[in-house]
Amino acid sequence: MKSLRTGALFGAVLLLGACVTINIYFPSAQAEEAAREMVKDILGKEDAKPEGDRESALKRPLPLLVRVGAGVLDFLIPAAQAAPPDFTVNTPKIRKLQARMKQRNASLKRYYANGAIGFTRDALVKIRNASAIPLKERSKVQKMVTAENVDRNALYRAIAEANGHPEWLPNVRDTYAGIWVDEAGKGWWYQDARGKWQRK
Repeated sequence: MKSLRTGALFGAVLLLGACVTINIYFPSAQAEEAAREMVKDILGKEDAKPEGDRESALKRPLPLLVRVGAGVLDFLIPAAQAAPPDFTVNTPKIRKLQARMKQRNASLKRYYANGAIGFTRDALVKIRNASAIPLKERSKVQKMVTAENVDRNALYRAIAEANGHPEWLPNVRDTYAGIWVDEAGKGWWYQDARGKWQRK
C-alpha cells in the first residue's frame, strides 16, 4: 500500500513537471523605464519625471504562505526560464539610430511646438497641419518626418531583436507610443488611441 502511494505521488510530480511551459512575457515596467530614458535623451530632456512609489511597492515582502508555496513548487518543479530581457541594450545599431534621432530632433522641435507635426498613436510622427510650415520648408520637413519614421521603425525592431524576441515588436512600439506622449512638451500634439489629435 505504501509503495502504491509513493508511486502515485511520483506520478503526480512527473505529470506536473510535464505541464511546465516556458512563459516568456513582455516585461512592460522594464521596457517603459528604458524607453523613457531613451526618449528623454532624444528630446534633450534632463530630469526624469517622478515615478511615484513604484520601486518601494515592488520591494514589499510577499506573505509567508506565498513564499513557502513558491519554495515548495520550485523544489518539486524547477522553473524553466529564458535569459532575462534587457531593454537597456546598447548595440552599435541602436546607438546610431538614437544619435540620428537626437540630432534630427533639434530641427523638428519647432514644428512640434507650432503644431505642424505630432506624435501618432503607433509611435511615429506625422505632419498634422501643413499650413503651419512655411511653403519653402515643407519639402524639407516632409523628408525629416520620413527619415524620423524610418529610424523609429528600425529602433523598435532593433530593441525587440536585441532581446531575442522579434515578436515583441508591437509591445515595444506600444510602450514607446505612450512614452513619447508622456515626455512631449507642453502644447505639442499627439493622437489618442482612436487616432484623434489632442493637444498636451
